[in-house]
Amino acid sequence: MSLKTYAKNALRAAAILAVAALSGCGADDIQLNGKIFDAMGVNSTGSVKKEVKVRERSPLVVPPGLDKLPEPGSQGAAMANGIAEVKDYDATRENSKADLERQQAAYCKVHYEQAKALGDQDADLATGPLGPCRSSVLSAIKKWNAPEEEEAE
Repeated sequence: MSLKTYAKNALRAAAILAVAALSGCGADDIQLNGKIFDAMGVNSTGSVKKEVKVRERSPLVVPPGLDKLPEPGSQGAAMANGIAEVKDYDATRENSKADLERQQAAYCKVHYEQAKALGDQDADLATGPLGPCRSSVLSAIKKWNAPEEEEAE
């Protein structure tokens, strides 16, 4: 590189630095205005932060008869005291999911498989209780990622 081109490049760099220095932009002069910045808490324009008002929590209530409570760790004490059996919503959900899968299979067999075998072009639009009957890449991925059911021994 010649001395002449080096001098030109140095002069250009000095001019760029002088313009940047004289432009008056500084990191402390940036103001972030708007509700988004208020919500994030980065607005520095002097917005007053509101104090969250939380009502006082009610005290714990002890049942009137402590003698009716079962001993900790005792088996079957809950049923002896007449406490109703707790419903297992997860088991009900599994049963309903199995029912939905059975309904989906029956619906798709009639409205998709048989219609497709008869040459119906609208069979691809068949949608059962769990979604469309037509296989796709997404339905295949769902099957691959589904947890494997454990076999009963």
